[in-house]
Amino acid sequence: MHRLPAETDALGNDVAALSREAAVHLRALRPEKGERFELFDGRGAWRVYEYDGAALVAAGPVERCGRPETRLALFACITKGSRWDWTIEKATELGADLVVPVVSARTIVRIGSGEAQAKLARWRRIAEDAARQSDAKWIPEIMPATDFRKAAELASKYMTFAGAITVPPAPPLLEAVSAARPQAGATLAAFIGPEGDFTPDELEELLKTAVPASFGPSVLRAETAAIYAMSVLSAARDAMTEGKTWNL
Repeated sequence: MHRLPAETDALGNDVAALSREAAVHLRALRPEKGERFELFDGRGAWRVYEYDGAALVAAGPVERCGRPETRLALFACITKGSRWDWTIEKATELGADLVVPVVSARTIVRIGSGEAQAKLARWRRIAEDAARQSDAKWIPEIMPATDFRKAAELASKYMTFAGAITVPPAPPLLEAVSAARPQAGATLAAFIGPEGDFTPDELEELLKTAVPASFGPSVLRAETAAIYAMSVLSAARDAMTEGKTWNL
């Protein structure tokens, strides 16, 4: 079933009220009479509609699901070009609730004040498209580009795990999460550095509150590290939701 984004209030309409972009997408699909579509608001509500030959008409009630009790957050230094788009897309598919684009001292990408709003709008569209295609009922909050210190301050409020080379070596990420014993209702976060890694001062600042963790024996690209971390945290959340214990 194809899915289209909609405003929350619009889901109450028996004849679908689509945004311009959603209407264009619908026309491109060339729907046949009787074909069904799901309209979703990205905030846990959705409704099934049926194409009657001219418009989408409601074929069921508005349905809702709650957000997971345990949240996932990704703090990641912005990478170049399509790599950052890919990071947002995959983080959305993996169930991220919050994505914070970070600008650190060694981040190559710099975003001028004149392009910040356009960039943010684009990132949010990418997250919306990823949610639509992956059957996600919630679209993550995508924050504006944030400097490292502000991002580290926000991350300090969560149970944050940072990919870091430390002495002695940091434990594997899954082991670090297990040892932290997160409780339901916590926010599990990953903090990923840029291609050139954190500066020593940044790492010192971050590790005042974040837990260092290893992302495996390979040297991962920044975008790969982000998705590795989100995959582990997503699996950990699933285990917590199902009441499972970890024996590492």
